[in-house]
Amino acid sequence: MLGSRRSRRRLTTALAGLGLFVTGAALQVTTTATPAHAATTHRVLFDDGHAEEAGNADWIISTSKPDPLAQDSSPSAETDWTGALSSWGVALQKTGSYSLKTATSALTYGGSSTTDLSNFDTLVLPEPNTLFTTAEKTAIMTFVQNGGGLFMISDHTGADRNSDGEDAVEILNDLMTNNSVDSTDPFGFSIDTLDISSGYPAAISDSSNAVLNGAFGTVTKSLIADGTTATLKPADNANVKGLVYRSGYSGNTGAFFATSTFGSGRVAFWGDSSPIDDGTGQSGNTLYDGWNDTGATNAALALNATAWLAGDGSTGGGGGGGGGTCTAAQLLGNPGFESGNTTWTASSGVITNSSSEAARTGSYKAWLDGYGSAHTDTLSQSVTIPSGCSATLSFYLHIDTAETTTSTAYDKLTVTAGSTTLATYSNLNAASGYVLKSFDVSSLAGTTATIKFSGVEGSTLQTSFVIDDTALNVS
Repeated sequence: MLGSRRSRRRLTTALAGLGLFVTGAALQVTTTATPAHAATTHRVLFDDGHAEEAGNADWIISTSKPDPLAQDSSPSAETDWTGALSSWGVALQKTGSYSLKTATSALTYGGSSTTDLSNFDTLVLPEPNTLFTTAEKTAIMTFVQNGGGLFMISDHTGADRNSDGEDAVEILNDLMTNNSVDSTDPFGFSIDTLDISSGYPAAISDSSNAVLNGAFGTVTKSLIADGTTATLKPADNANVKGLVYRSGYSGNTGAFFATSTFGSGRVAFWGDSSPIDDGTGQSGNTLYDGWNDTGATNAALALNATAWLAGDGSTGGGGGGGGGTCTAAQLLGNPGFESGNTTWTASSGVITNSSSEAARTGSYKAWLDGYGSAHTDTLSQSVTIPSGCSATLSFYLHIDTAETTTSTAYDKLTVTAGSTTLATYSNLNAASGYVLKSFDVSSLAGTTATIKFSGVEGSTLQTSFVIDDTALNVS
C-alpha cells in the first residue's frame, strides 16, 4: 500500500522488484497509437479550434481548412495563403518535407478523424484563447508522451481576445498542471503572469543546439511586443532548457523561449505571438509584421523549432529522427519487468510481484530499498544506442517513505546513464503515485552505455523507490 511502512518484504522469487499503487485518474492513460516520424515528411497540425482568430488575432496558416493546399497547392509567397501565420506555413511547404493541416474541432488522440493527433508528428498551439477540455488535455499530453512534438505559443497576461475570462497564459498553464496524464510539472516550467511591453530577447550561445542553429538559419534574437516569459524548474524536469532570455535574465528566470521533453516527445514554449505574426491576414484584423522584423530572427527560430519538434535532430527539412539516419525503436529489454529477473542486473529481490507495492501496469516492478535499515540496491542494463539517433530515457517512479523530515535527504536514488548522473531523488520527493521522469541521452548515441538505478537507504525509517514501465526510445 502506498504510504505503508515495511519491514520490507518481498517475495524471494527470482522476480523481485519495485512497485507502486497509482491513485486517481492521473497517469492511468495508455494508448497504442504512436506518432510515427516519417522518413521524408514531417506532419504538422496547427490548432484553430480554440479562438485563435478571436479579436485581432489571425493565427492560421490559411483560410482553407483543414488543408491549406486547397487555397494554393504550390505557394511561393506568404500572400498565396491567407492568415497571419501564412509565412510560417508557406516556408515549411516550400521545403517539400512537410505536410500541414489545420484542426478546427476538438483535439483527439487515437481516433478516426483526419486531424486526429495520431496522424501527426507536431501540434502547434498558437495562442489558444479557450480552455482545453479534460479529454483534449489527455489527448495532447498522451500524444507528447508517446513521441509527439508540442509547440506552445503564449501571449501576455490579460490577452483575453474573446472575453471568456481566460488568456493563453492561464490556458497553457492549465494544460500542464491540470491533466489526467501527469500534472506534476511534466515539462519543468511554468508560464509567468506578466505583460512585458517590448524588447529583443537574446539567444544563448550554443552552436550545437538544433533550434538555435538549424537549416533555416541561426537565431540571435527574438521580439517581445506585449508578451511573457517562463520560469524553469530543472528539478522537475532536467531536460528543460532556456534558449532565448529577456534582457537581464538568465538561468531559471526570464526564459522567453524554452524547450523540454516529456516521455518520448519534445516541447517548445514561446512567450509571445508577435514574432509569428507576418502582418498579412484576413480583412479587418490589425496585424503587425514580427516575422520579418529586422531586429530579430523570428522566422529561423519558428522554423528550426518546428523541425526539431517533428523529430529532426539537426536539420530543417528532409527527414525526422535525427536527419533520417536512425530507425525509431525502444531499446531496453524487459522494460516493464513482466519477464521477471531477466535482461536487467538487479540486487536480490528488486524485481518483484509483491503485493506490498503495486506495479503501475502488469504485475511486476522494480522495488529498491524499503527495509528501514542501512541498505543498498541496484538495477542496471547495458544498451547500445545507434549513431545518428536522438535518444530519450524515461521511467515511472514512485517514492514511498516513513521519514517525517521536510529538510534532510536520508535515503537517495541516483539515476545514471554511462558516466553521467541524470538525477538524484530522495525521501523528500515522496508522492502518492507514479511520476513520469524523462531525460535526453542523445549524447550517448554511438556508444554502449549502462543505465543504472542505485538506491541507498539510511539506518532507520524506510524509503522505497519503485520503478516501472521504463523505456529508451530513439528516433
